[in-house]
Amino acid sequence: MSSVERVLSGVLGLALVATCAPSAFAATSSWFVHEHGAVRMVGGATAGDRVDLGLQFRMKPGWKIYWRSPGDAGFPPQVNWAGSVNLARAVMSWPSPERFSVLGLETLGYRNEVVLPITASPFERGKEIALRARVRFLTCNDICVPYETDLALALPFGVDTPEAALVDRWRARVPRSGGNAPLSIDRIEVAGRTLVVLASAEGGFGKPDVFVEGPPGFRFGPPEIDSTGAKASMRIAVQPPGNARLEGREATLTLVDGDRAIERRVMFPRAAPQAPAFLFAILGLAVLGGLILNLMPCVLPVLSLKLMTVIRHGGESRGRVRAGFVASAAGILACFVLLGTVAAGLKAAGLAAGWGIQFQQPAFVAFMAAVIVLFACNMWGFFEIRLPGTVADAASGETGRSLWGHFLTGVFATLLATPCTAPFLGTAVGFALARGVFEIYAVFLAVGLGLALPWLLVAGFPVLVRHLPKPGSWMATVKRVLSFALIGTAVWLLSILWFQIGGPATVMVALLLGAMAFAIRQYRDLGGRARLATGGTAAFLAAVSMAGAGAFSGEGLPAAQNAPPWRPFDTARIGTEVASGKTVLVDVTADWCLTCQINKSLVLERGRVAELLGGGGVIAMRADWTSPDDRIVAYLESFGRFGIPFNVVHGPGAPGGVILPEILSESAVLTAVEEAGGASVGRAARKPARAARSGVTKEGG
Repeated sequence: MSSVERVLSGVLGLALVATCAPSAFAATSSWFVHEHGAVRMVGGATAGDRVDLGLQFRMKPGWKIYWRSPGDAGFPPQVNWAGSVNLARAVMSWPSPERFSVLGLETLGYRNEVVLPITASPFERGKEIALRARVRFLTCNDICVPYETDLALALPFGVDTPEAALVDRWRARVPRSGGNAPLSIDRIEVAGRTLVVLASAEGGFGKPDVFVEGPPGFRFGPPEIDSTGAKASMRIAVQPPGNARLEGREATLTLVDGDRAIERRVMFPRAAPQAPAFLFAILGLAVLGGLILNLMPCVLPVLSLKLMTVIRHGGESRGRVRAGFVASAAGILACFVLLGTVAAGLKAAGLAAGWGIQFQQPAFVAFMAAVIVLFACNMWGFFEIRLPGTVADAASGETGRSLWGHFLTGVFATLLATPCTAPFLGTAVGFALARGVFEIYAVFLAVGLGLALPWLLVAGFPVLVRHLPKPGSWMATVKRVLSFALIGTAVWLLSILWFQIGGPATVMVALLLGAMAFAIRQYRDLGGRARLATGGTAAFLAAVSMAGAGAFSGEGLPAAQNAPPWRPFDTARIGTEVASGKTVLVDVTADWCLTCQINKSLVLERGRVAELLGGGGVIAMRADWTSPDDRIVAYLESFGRFGIPFNVVHGPGAPGGVILPEILSESAVLTAVEEAGGASVGRAARKPARAARSGVTKEGG
């Protein structure tokens, strides 16, 4: 700097101090004057337990300081209140900023002058507050210069200072977050890497702008604004980190138009595909998922009923075969229509809707256990005639006498299938529940069609049944063997109740179901009114078991502590760990989800994945959705999912998460860890696996 420049800078600095010198009556700190401006602390009004003050910055022409979210560069002013006396807390507010564009970088801040309002609360009301503020800030022009200074101010309580009006004037420029604002954000849309904000203003827009404080790592460009009178459409380019997705994430939008500004916390919606072909693709996935659902373990108990039904058809006429299987398929489709209606109703009421969530209700679990026990009793030969309401038809599968039996068999097959999620099913159901009523019914019917395809295949080609063995006495032995699959299912359902309503209540339900089975056993040997009374007793015991389970809802075992290496689910902790460079695998599971249990036993808790999680290379979190949990619902909805199993890996390479398939494999998990955690974590995940395949092992793994 030349001597002339030094003289001019000194003169300008003296002029700035002269113009900034406080009046004799002002409660202010001394100015900290630096080469590019000055800063001081000013006192404002006091009322009740609140003391208003502010940090007043003055910048030389061309220089600026930064907003709370500085944008692509910089950092905002920071204050450390250590050493203050009678100060309980201090909260800084941020007036609406300006946008600065330099060499393709977008930053937000203030130029010329700004007062950052601060609301302080004293420990002891009525006593003086002695403030000590260590202020760190960055001021920039073509270059950036950091500064740090100490400011001190003593404020007697109950005295308004001459600077109170100055603080109030800048506080009025802080964006409003409540209702009745002159500006409003009407709707937000996400289309690929573009965010669209639709807004309105009383009296029309002047020069609107919108600032997005989004998830960590996301960059938002300046909006392209199309405003006509009171309406404005703002399109903002989004640059995500890696393959992270903006949909389902939270952010803060600040809409500014001159002296008017509002602030809203929003969740970005899922992008709605416009092409009808996308819906057809989803429906194709739904049909395929429903077809695969026939092979899932949830449906295996019902397969025993199907097998017996098919064998009974041996040697029968094509008409009877076709009618029976069409009736079963109709039961499946009717049940899916019912499930779709329930899902649409819950969504319209603002409640959680998802695949299999009915198993979160103890009364429903007890009902399914009673149905399974009824099926087992029939296979044991406890009853052979029809109970009122054709319930026995559903268990026996007798054709030719009543098609209702086949219809109800399809219904129960559907209900037992819902704890399982087949490949493609989560994507299809998630798409439906994130859309409207039409999509919900269309997808649920497509899933039902897929589940019913084997039945419809036999109905279309009844000649297939002729290749089965003829009915005979050997069927009694097969029935008894197959009944053990049903008893195993009943025990599994009771184990779910154990965690939902506790041990004593579950034992009570089990005893009631046992008494029901005993009453059904007596039913066969009785006649007349005694038989009717026994049947009524069995129905009463089943109803009491369901009512009892519902009455004890929410009184189950306390949430079990996750065994190492699994940690409790905590969405805030996920972000913290990822920000520190860690990789986190989240497993959303439930005791009633059989697919979840298979994933645990075959992938998550064995082999290389278990070694990786146990070795601390990846943090493992488990979210237990056995009972309703709003936190888990919100987490699933942020990914557009409404069913489980659901597994996702978060990491520095993918803060938004890498979603895993419903049916896990070791290679899929290791690939997701590599993608989310970066190269170093990926090598740690892959190297031992390759060594194991080549026969090389190392002590300590």
